[in-house]
Amino acid sequence: MSNNPITVSIERTVDPDRIAQATAWMQTGINLATTYPGFLGSGWVRAGTESTTWHMLYRFADDAALLHWEQSPERAWWLQSGSPFMSQHRSERRTGIEGWFDEPTEVTVEHAGPAAATVPPRWKQAVTIWLGFFPLNLLFTVLVTLLVPGWDQLPIVLRVLLTTLCLTPVMTYVLLPGVTRMLRRWLTR
Repeated sequence: MSNNPITVSIERTVDPDRIAQATAWMQTGINLATTYPGFLGSGWVRAGTESTTWHMLYRFADDAALLHWEQSPERAWWLQSGSPFMSQHRSERRTGIEGWFDEPTEVTVEHAGPAAATVPPRWKQAVTIWLGFFPLNLLFTVLVTLLVPGWDQLPIVLRVLLTTLCLTPVMTYVLLPGVTRMLRRWLTR
């Protein structure tokens, strides 16, 4: 294991009909990685305005920090969430500062073949989301109705706006990764 900084370079192909979703997905991955100890930075670029090839770089302080991120449930959830519109073709690991600027002194290249992770059918994805969303929404609605006087007098648009503003981050960062982990065997069957 190396105690030097490690840069990972990944080449991905994006479904051209889902560019906006893929852009948000990439930024979500960066946001998740920034919360991990040893994270030193990241970035991504498209090969061109019409290109479906995207390149992503991220850098960690050492092997242990990188491994912690790569084996995290958050990263697994993030990769799974992008699988319907994004496929990985090539990954390179570079040690030292050359990972960002110079020719590498040590490079490991991995190619993702056709045996990439299977994507669960959409109906299973929908069931998984519902299993997290329904109880969370129900609990939130009951608590807010009890604790916030006049909640049910607010216009419906404002209530839905406030509800989704509160629940979306909880669903994205807490509940869905947990539900997905619990149902992993069923989802991949």
